[in-house]
Amino acid sequence: MSKNKLKVEAIEQGTVIDHIPAGMGVRILKFFQLTDKNERITVGLNLRSGDSSKKDLIKVENTVFTVEQANQLALFASEATINEISDFKVVNKYKVQLPDAIGGVLRCPNSNCITRHETVATRFYVTEKHTGTTLKCHFCEKSFQTRLFSELN
Repeated sequence: MSKNKLKVEAIEQGTVIDHIPAGMGVRILKFFQLTDKNERITVGLNLRSGDSSKKDLIKVENTVFTVEQANQLALFASEATINEISDFKVVNKYKVQLPDAIGGVLRCPNSNCITRHETVATRFYVTEKHTGTTLKCHFCEKSFQTRLFSELN
């Protein structure tokens, strides 16, 4: 091993989220409330990527993402890959895909939306445009760029 490299301990069971855009790792930790669990988490921020750009990486022990959760991750990291680990080996690897809709996890930024005043599960329709991912609220029908979703459930 080269002197200028550090080894990060492998996980026996769990999930590795790779190819997260630099700076989005902390947001993903908050979105999925990963730090609320009592599991070991390894986070790499601004790591070198193979193409000389930078990326973030998250390893979570004893946690396996459902396909729905992984696809919600695509809202923040559309190029991310999920590696499911079992007995220290990758047993499943796949790229996240942007879902058609997302419900119950984001709060509508529109202060006049009924979901801000009534106990109603939110629902957004997802569209991807050249300017980024846009979510359209099912209730107030307003559209928002994903970067505007600062308040997470």
